Amino acid sequence: MKPQPATTIDFGPDPNSYHHHHHSSDEYEQVHYPHNAESLPLHLMDSTQRRRGGQRAEPVPFQEEEDYSKEFDRRPQQQRLSSGRLRTHVAPPSTFGEFIDQNLEHIVPVLYTLAACWTRFHRIGAANLVVWDEAHFGKFGTHYLKREFYFDVHPPLGKMLVGLAGLLSGYDGSFEFKSGETYPPEVPYTAWRVLMSLFGVGMVPLAWYTSVELGMSQWACHIVALMVLCDIGWLCISRFILLDSMLLFFTLLTVFCLTKFHNQQWQSFSIDWYLWLILTGISIGLVSSVKLIGLFVTALVGLYTVEDLWDKFGDLKMSYSTQIQHWVARIGALIVLPFMVYMASFKIHFLVLNHSGPGDSQMSSLFQANLKGNDFLSNPVEVVYGSRVTFKNMGWGGGLLHSHVQTYPTGSNQQQVTCYHYKDENNEWNILPTWDDPIPYNPNDPELRYLQSGDVIRLQHVPTTRNLHSHPIPAPVSKLNHEVSCYGNATIGDNQDHWLIEVVDDTAVSRSEYGKRVRSLTTRLRIRHAASGCYLRADNTILPQWGFKQIEVSCIADAPLSDYHTYWNVESHWNDRLPAGTTTVRRSPFFRDFWHLNVAMWTSNNALIPDPDKEDILASQPFDWPFLHLGLRMCGWGDGQVKYYLLGNPIVWWGSTVSLMVAVMSLVWYILRWQRKYVDMNDKEWAHWIYVFKIAFGGWFLHYVPFLIMGRVTYLHHYLPTLYFSVLMFAHIFDHFVFSSPRFSQQTKAIVFGVLAFAIVSVFWWFSGLAFGVEGPIKDEWGLGWRRSWNIYNQL
Repeated sequence: MKPQPATTIDFGPDPNSYHHHHHSSDEYEQVHYPHNAESLPLHLMDSTQRRRGGQRAEPVPFQEEEDYSKEFDRRPQQQRLSSGRLRTHVAPPSTFGEFIDQNLEHIVPVLYTLAACWTRFHRIGAANLVVWDEAHFGKFGTHYLKREFYFDVHPPLGKMLVGLAGLLSGYDGSFEFKSGETYPPEVPYTAWRVLMSLFGVGMVPLAWYTSVELGMSQWACHIVALMVLCDIGWLCISRFILLDSMLLFFTLLTVFCLTKFHNQQWQSFSIDWYLWLILTGISIGLVSSVKLIGLFVTALVGLYTVEDLWDKFGDLKMSYSTQIQHWVARIGALIVLPFMVYMASFKIHFLVLNHSGPGDSQMSSLFQANLKGNDFLSNPVEVVYGSRVTFKNMGWGGGLLHSHVQTYPTGSNQQQVTCYHYKDENNEWNILPTWDDPIPYNPNDPELRYLQSGDVIRLQHVPTTRNLHSHPIPAPVSKLNHEVSCYGNATIGDNQDHWLIEVVDDTAVSRSEYGKRVRSLTTRLRIRHAASGCYLRADNTILPQWGFKQIEVSCIADAPLSDYHTYWNVESHWNDRLPAGTTTVRRSPFFRDFWHLNVAMWTSNNALIPDPDKEDILASQPFDWPFLHLGLRMCGWGDGQVKYYLLGNPIVWWGSTVSLMVAVMSLVWYILRWQRKYVDMNDKEWAHWIYVFKIAFGGWFLHYVPFLIMGRVTYLHHYLPTLYFSVLMFAHIFDHFVFSSPRFSQQTKAIVFGVLAFAIVSVFWWFSGLAFGVEGPIKDEWGLGWRRSWNIYNQL
């Protein structure tokens, strides 16, 4: 009998296999953490697993590249949570002891936070004087409580939080915050300072958890937390009504959220992945809304994102749809969302400050006209000859046409003409006919002569009686344009004083009415020099110190109609022969006001340049900061007052600066050894080492180098956000060479840690009086002059 053929039954793939299902291309781009110990995250390895000694690699014959996709596809069975570490589900605690056991990792940062509360709150009300920049930011907080519009070079979020803290502390907005003035009893300055110092308290736990997310050892996490807790500079700046504690807190928050997001990269598009991506974007918006220095940490996030997307672009197993999803998620969360947060701070700023205040003239005329208490709408509407007016430039950040008795040091040496952003009588001009006008001007003529498009007029500066004038002499800064000056007086002048009015449009009348009459606030016009044909222009170019850093006004030939810096409108208008205005004007659009204020902020910030004729005893250079060459006296230095000196902890500053140098040399050393085929670290160890290096050194570089190239005046506190990244580098270097190295025993590591911790804490205690406040003569404080350049003892 013929045997039956064997029958093969296919039961399908092994259900216990990791690879029986179809894998999407997205899964291959994830970073997975298998069960085997060598593949765990570095912060879960012991010191032996984490680092390998340098061994010379043996040459191997060429082999075909193997497919490692299956190996990288192994995922752990435990659910991965938002911290980026493997955890298992546990039952809710039934006793206090179980609760402690399940939350041991949070005990240490809680203790550090309590210590931060003590250092930040201790003797915080010792000085009952307005200290340093409390004179500025306390005043800005007052404006919010009074709802008065003001202007400052910084975005509004931090100052709104200052105002909110003042409100919560019970402040009524009645104090003027003059520098060095004593606080009256009705100003709760101590409670106000305590609320502001909470941001300084929050820096310490953020530093701890960021170190954990960076994969540092427990030793290194303690070092970071101690350095943030015990730095005198961070402590001192956090104890007053200032913006810097908020800037520092949101900078640290941004870095923390970025590291949390990085640890979710293995599970892209999960809830935790989206959560930390969105929180990173919100943090960027918050830090940028406090000070524009927040753009530096934004750049760090941007570079990280660019590298991340570039790596994904090189993953040939990732589908195009997944690539697009990654791009869309990052554009939405890291560009659109931060910009929305930034704009929202300005929207709230405009809604709260709806009363006329000292900063009105920085904004457009329409914006000012809608502020409560502003009198623009009661001014006469139509402009006539003999009217006294002010002209507002309608370009972004434009100011008021201005002149003063000072003359140009070059060119014609005639009286200067500028644009000025504050209300002043030097902004006022009379509308008069030309010298050769056939109709003699009579200010008492009962027949009014209205100003219309096409009229040639003369603009007389009211305080000096000189006439607005231009001639073919190069402008002092914009050399291709003609200089604009004031020349002559009420009886002396020439045809270079004549200007042609060209109406562009009017928002209050129909198009058919354009050009018939010039109206205050609503008519947009251009002022053309009758003799040369050039247009009066102000484009935010800053004059040198001899021009008081005001905006240059020049005369430009062939200006296109799209050049809004040649647009002007009549803002204030006085004429006793005309009836008061009764009309209303439309509100200026939010986006126009938003952009206008930001340009004004940038322009004013760029004007903060050192005056070569004056010595700023508080200023310092960026090269002075890393090694703490100079400190900063934050108040008067009399024997009878409490004195504060902004100075870092020398161990923290000097050690972190040296660590940057060691890190760069180590990078070069490892690259050279890698080229010579030495194996000091495996791929995962190297990826971790270079990742922390990029965060620490990249953050330091992006925060420090811009100050080397910017022209504005700089102070020691500008280095405080930069210092944080060098502190991370300090811990990273010690973690790499000592705490995670198999070369040293646990006892040796404990000794190294003990020496570092003792040095940090003892030096903090030695200099802590500079932050807590020195009472009595400073000469009675012994041993604080570690460097001769520190002006703690010597008189300024």
